[in-house]
Amino acid sequence: MAVTDAEIGCSGGGGPESDPVARACVLDGFSERDETRALMSSLPEVHGDMQSTEFTTERFLVIMDRYQEQPHLLDPHLEWMLNLILDFVRSEKSPSSLVHLSFKFLYIISKVRGYKVFMQILPHEVADLQPVLDLLSKQDPADIETWETRYMLLLWLSMTCLIPFDLSRLDGNLESDGGKARESTMERILAIAKSYLSANDSSRDAACVLVSKFMTRHDVQQKFLGEFLDWSLTTIFQTSDELLKDIRLLNGVLQSLAKLFKHGKRDDLLQYAPTILRCLEQRNLAESSQAMLRKPGVKLIQRLGLCFLKPRLAAWRYQRGNRSLCANLSTSESASAADALTPHMDTQEQIEDYDIPGEIETVIEHLLVGLKDKETIVRWSAAKGNGRVTGRLPRELADEVVGSLLDCFSFQETDMAWHGGCLALAELSRRGLLLPSRLTEVVPLIIKSLTYDEKRGACSVGSNVRDAACYVCWSFARAYEPKDLQPFVTDIASALLITTVFDRNVNCRRAASAAFQENVGRQGTFPHGIDILTAADYYAVGNLNTCFLNISVYVASFPEYTNAMIDHLVAMKINHWDCVIRELASKALHNLTPQAPDYMATTVLPQLLSMAVGIDLHSRHGAILACAEVTHALYKLGLQTDRTVLDMISSECVDALKNIHQKLQDRKQYRGLGGELMRPAMCNIIEKLSLSKMPFKNDPIIADWQWLIDDTIKNLHLVSSGAKDGIMAALLAAFSALCEEYYEVEAGQADSQIQDVLVTQYIEGLKSPQMLTRCGSALTLGCLPRFMIRGKLKQIFEGLQQMCAVSQREGRFTEARRDAVRAIAQVCVKVGVCTGGSPDSTLCSENVAQVYDTLLESINDYTTDGRGNIGAWVREAAMTSLMDVTLVVASGSPEILSTDIVRCMMCGLAKQAAEKIDRYRAHAGNIFLRLLHSTEPAVPHIPHQKELLDIFPVETTTSLNWNAPSQAYQYITQLLALPQYQYHTLLGLCASVGDITESTVQFSSKSLFDHMKGIQENEAALTQFGDTLLRVLRNNLHNCRVATSSLKMVDQMLSNNCFEIFTTQENHPFCVEILALCKEFRKTKEIQKLSACVAVFCGLIQFQGEVRKKVLSQLLMLLCHPFPVIRKTTAGQMYEMVLTYDDVMDPEVLDDVMTLLSDTNWESDLPTVRPHRNQLCDWLGVPRPQLVSKQSQVQAP
Repeated sequence: MAVTDAEIGCSGGGGPESDPVARACVLDGFSERDETRALMSSLPEVHGDMQSTEFTTERFLVIMDRYQEQPHLLDPHLEWMLNLILDFVRSEKSPSSLVHLSFKFLYIISKVRGYKVFMQILPHEVADLQPVLDLLSKQDPADIETWETRYMLLLWLSMTCLIPFDLSRLDGNLESDGGKARESTMERILAIAKSYLSANDSSRDAACVLVSKFMTRHDVQQKFLGEFLDWSLTTIFQTSDELLKDIRLLNGVLQSLAKLFKHGKRDDLLQYAPTILRCLEQRNLAESSQAMLRKPGVKLIQRLGLCFLKPRLAAWRYQRGNRSLCANLSTSESASAADALTPHMDTQEQIEDYDIPGEIETVIEHLLVGLKDKETIVRWSAAKGNGRVTGRLPRELADEVVGSLLDCFSFQETDMAWHGGCLALAELSRRGLLLPSRLTEVVPLIIKSLTYDEKRGACSVGSNVRDAACYVCWSFARAYEPKDLQPFVTDIASALLITTVFDRNVNCRRAASAAFQENVGRQGTFPHGIDILTAADYYAVGNLNTCFLNISVYVASFPEYTNAMIDHLVAMKINHWDCVIRELASKALHNLTPQAPDYMATTVLPQLLSMAVGIDLHSRHGAILACAEVTHALYKLGLQTDRTVLDMISSECVDALKNIHQKLQDRKQYRGLGGELMRPAMCNIIEKLSLSKMPFKNDPIIADWQWLIDDTIKNLHLVSSGAKDGIMAALLAAFSALCEEYYEVEAGQADSQIQDVLVTQYIEGLKSPQMLTRCGSALTLGCLPRFMIRGKLKQIFEGLQQMCAVSQREGRFTEARRDAVRAIAQVCVKVGVCTGGSPDSTLCSENVAQVYDTLLESINDYTTDGRGNIGAWVREAAMTSLMDVTLVVASGSPEILSTDIVRCMMCGLAKQAAEKIDRYRAHAGNIFLRLLHSTEPAVPHIPHQKELLDIFPVETTTSLNWNAPSQAYQYITQLLALPQYQYHTLLGLCASVGDITESTVQFSSKSLFDHMKGIQENEAALTQFGDTLLRVLRNNLHNCRVATSSLKMVDQMLSNNCFEIFTTQENHPFCVEILALCKEFRKTKEIQKLSACVAVFCGLIQFQGEVRKKVLSQLLMLLCHPFPVIRKTTAGQMYEMVLTYDDVMDPEVLDDVMTLLSDTNWESDLPTVRPHRNQLCDWLGVPRPQLVSKQSQVQAP
């Protein structure tokens, strides 16, 4: 067996050279021979069992499917496999299920190897004919489970009917005992073939093969050929292409006729061909809506055309001769090789004086129409037909066919015509029928086809045309000698490389790469072919970004291709319908600018500037992006040669760049759906021109640009949801670059007027009723450069913090709160830290606590709405901001980090690292380890730092997968042993252990129970843990999110005897306090919390003393709860409790209690269930609950 690509890639490069066969991604033999023999031999044992049959068949399919691409490896083994299976078929003892299963295995083999090869080894002795015919006659054509049997029998009959004896000899006496004549063998075979031509499965195809083999026999032709053709023509006329049954029959008839004219002798069939052609013309199958009729119709017409023409090879065809790759790649060519590559041009041989039938014109016309069909399979069949028929025509007529074929390449034609034309040209060139004299007309059309792309609605068509054009180029490489293609090498190579690098469709890129590779190998004249192929191979061109941004730069480094690639981007990709392609094209132009800077500055940029203010939206968008990228690239080139951007770009271009905004605004092109493209594009050009240091300082255009940014922030809520993120990112990048370049008066000094206006404006934006305006204002404040923040830090902090506090209390504007938290960190990082600095200019001891208070409050944001736990967005941003601010402070002034700040931060991160959502747990865990192991700078005052380093050694920063519950919780539960982390870790674990996700609950609870087992013998540690657990419950008494999950966790801990040491003491304070808290929880009206309370009550029954009676009293009261579901749940839980704890009650009443709990319908109304509850109270010795009047609407039990 050969190794796979993955195995090859993993092998080292320093070892000995591998065997060439082993390195190929192919198989070297049929290695499953023994297993296959065993599977086939087991058929008699498994055929009766459906499960065994399915397993055996699936395994055999898996083995055979491995050889789909190399079926020839099966050839040495086909005979023994066939004989082994046919033994089961021929045996009279074989039941029908075994016979059908055997034929199913034969079908699988024939499918992989191909029926044309496989049917040749089928037995075809005279003795096989009658048994096969009889067995086929017994089959039920309507049985959908046994179609493989019918298919293989028809193929077998196709071979057995070829015996070299007159079939009438097998009939004997045809008169039966009743005097009625029996059907002859010929009649039986013909009747079966006709009946299966209308089958709705693959047996129809096998019946067509049978017809083609049977009707070409000499004895059958004499008796039945005319009759069969009459029946076929009648069927073609009388059937409808609207009824499914008629469609199947017509398909079978057309296929059988096509195969008959393919395999039959021309002399026998020529007399019928004109009649059949006229019939097809009258039927006009090309207008049918069914592709399964149009394809066999085209196939039959091409076979009729071949029948009209004498079978001969055109002497005028182009013959390349030597096709050796080694000969083409060698640097010297011998004279003999050159002679071998000359085409046969003997005019005496190519002219054969015989009349061409008039029907050929009709045939060719139909084939040319077939090239424009809407189905690919029909066009492909028509293309092959054109190639076959043209190969038998004289040169002049063949040249007329080529001329008609070139009419398909008109822009009035559809993409189907272009695709069919490319396929036909490829077939002609592959067969040597496209002479070099036609290449001057053909090559320009193929180059156009390589870039064919026609917009249709929200997408485009043309990828099939481009793919077929690559096939034409591939066929050119194999058809022509280098000197014939030499005049077109530059054009073809450039077009193929452009498709390889810049085509949107990955299949087209790979097809172009393959065609380029074929030309490099066969022709040897493509410039820098080998070098380019190493960078643009099949796998490399699979990634679109890599093609546009990396491979294109390498290919453009060769001067033969540079300008062609740039021109293609400007002409075809800048105005592409796909926004992604336009953006990639602009970035590609940026990367290609160093290859041709003068061409970009003098030719490309003026073209782009005219497109940037054009009418077409897509062209305008792509051109604006490209102008920005090219200008910035020219600026960076100027830096390398000490030239300014004005030295690189003409003044006219600079003015045009500046005027783009005004023209768009005057035309109101920032509005509507077009504005969603224009706004980010203009933001991009603002950013790039600012980075390019355009001399626009104090120019009115700066105020216009600022207006655009501010207006975009105010109107973000009007933008469609899919475009918001892209607009926001472009806006922030533009604003940051604009401030850095044009708002700085002196080094580190902002324009005070602009600073006041902007800061005040964006702080007011934080109070906007529009959420996206708040988001934009917050992020814009975070993008302010340091000199713009100086003197305004306090004002900015207050605005951001106030927005966070107010919106969190109201449960609104979650996304804005997230962005405000991010902005706080960005501002802190930009202003830096100074212990004694001004709180209005830097982070210092006076304001650091205020910053941390806001971030630590945000880390506990658990806002939820219809979208789910959206507070997690804020928590994630707060954790990241805590890390960024802490590292900045620790590196500059660690002394202002107090012990309380660090403790609260680390405990908060520990809590988040113990929670249930994988993504946020991983984020918190990674930040926790980052701060713990940070050495430059080192974070001071980390609680229990030594113990933490023992739990989390430095290698866990890379090896620990926090996303995996199986890994994370076994580490995080160790923090329960550290007093300062115990409460917060346990609070986080409540959400995990009490969750509903199976994997989270499984691993979190297991790790928690492992920790509890470790402290079972340590009463002090267990007591401390119990106190912490009580504090969690007490502090979250009215917090439904924590309370419910905490109660579920307590229930699991009680069920696993985690507090077994407390059960030995009567009325232990822990269980008393738990009982008191559960009484408070019982007052809720939330079903989940009440159900959790019931489970905890049942767990508390294990404790001794007076508390047990109180627990029973609470449970019995819940049996008459106003909610029926709670009554039912309580009864079920009590039943399990009685089974588990048999010492709860007197054994004498145990059976009665269990019977009453299980048999009573506790969902009945209260007056019905209350007597049963009271009976339980009497049996358990618990006072009956008394009805009391309350002000609430719900009456207590």
